[in-house]
Amino acid sequence: MVQSPPILSLQSPKEISLHEIEEELRDIWQSYSTTDGNSDVPTAVRATTFTLVVYEPEETQLLLSALGYYSGPIDGIIGPRMFAALKAAQKAYGLPRTGKADEKTKTKLREEHNELHQQQANGNGETKRQPYSADIEGSGIADAIAAANPCRIIALCPIVGEDEGVNVQVSASCPIQKHSKSTLVCCEYITLSGTTAALERLGGMICELMIDDLPKFVWWKGTPDPDYGLFKRLAGVSNSVIVDSSAFQKPESGLSRLQEFITQEIPMADLNWRRLASWQELTAEAFDPPERRSALKEVDQVTIDYEQGNPAQALMFLGWLASRLQWRPVSYQKEGGEYDIRRVKFTTPEHRTVEAELAGIPTVDVGEVAGDLISLRLGSTNMDADCCTVLCSETTGCMRMEAHGGAQSCRIQQVTPMFDQKTEQLLSQQLQRWGRDLLYEETLAVAGQILKAGS
Repeated sequence: MVQSPPILSLQSPKEISLHEIEEELRDIWQSYSTTDGNSDVPTAVRATTFTLVVYEPEETQLLLSALGYYSGPIDGIIGPRMFAALKAAQKAYGLPRTGKADEKTKTKLREEHNELHQQQANGNGETKRQPYSADIEGSGIADAIAAANPCRIIALCPIVGEDEGVNVQVSASCPIQKHSKSTLVCCEYITLSGTTAALERLGGMICELMIDDLPKFVWWKGTPDPDYGLFKRLAGVSNSVIVDSSAFQKPESGLSRLQEFITQEIPMADLNWRRLASWQELTAEAFDPPERRSALKEVDQVTIDYEQGNPAQALMFLGWLASRLQWRPVSYQKEGGEYDIRRVKFTTPEHRTVEAELAGIPTVDVGEVAGDLISLRLGSTNMDADCCTVLCSETTGCMRMEAHGGAQSCRIQQVTPMFDQKTEQLLSQQLQRWGRDLLYEETLAVAGQILKAGS
């Protein structure tokens, strides 16, 4: 568990009008710019690092905040603070305390939120809000990100229903660092909620809220829509558009869109790509020994198993491998079945044929990330070639890949799951960089070719 510093809230979420945003934030910082010598409150200054715009179509965090269970920023981070808030709400509603946003929990939250909205519309100040303190179970990773990356966060929360304009909230909080308790560098949060049409109308104003002369990041949760004017506007002014293909509802078309964006010079980054680092490193390491390097050209069979539901990681790994070995995709077929089999054929520079099989393995306990790789095997029809390599994250995956290899001797290695592959950790790392990732772009280009080979 990441140990995050304690958080000082300068301003809890406060509803204001659109034209008051900058003035309200300026008043917050002016009131904390100097302190009375007898006061225990430290001096606080706004961060001048970067702007992060979060497009958050998932409503749970916004509902929890409105109902008083969640006290943190609307930043789309599903960390310990959100987990604790969900458990608190589930306890209050008599639901199983899973800490997960299942459909029963979200339905109850919507009902309670609608009732609260109706009470407020009727001028009834007595509501059923239950104040929730993050300190009950710890703020955890979400605040650790804020501590490492204090910045301005603009959360865009599309909602369904009638277009009644945009609701605005501002807040500010500061991580208290041990080495500097007298002066705090703080985050400021601007939350805009409304229908997609209402948010799109404010596209120009949202861009103006992004701080000039500092890096600008857009974390677009869900699949980017090239026809949505707000996405195009934000992408046009940002240094990097961050997505997570593990959340794509239609992964194949989503990857194709990412590849198209890159060809249009839109700077894209995929957190799911970062999760493949350990698999890539161990694959390359398997062929580092001089006696195995020449055998790499003998690889003509590839099998990749992943958790059924999202083939994005498997397609990107295959795209990366093909881009490194200069394989050209010639066909892509979906066989379906229990393992949702996909088959890809390539030709090598030596005009040899390579066959790849992608298998979606049904799992009882689905992990936090949809479509995580389980195991892979590189082999050859040349039984004398010393190229057979098996990588796996689960023992059962290793056993399946070994059996698949027949009598061929394989080099077997376990891929250890890494804590920093969680979404919140990968996002924190991505916010430290904003240059182009040429390896990712080359990989996505080949993945795009694979998908086109099936059309």
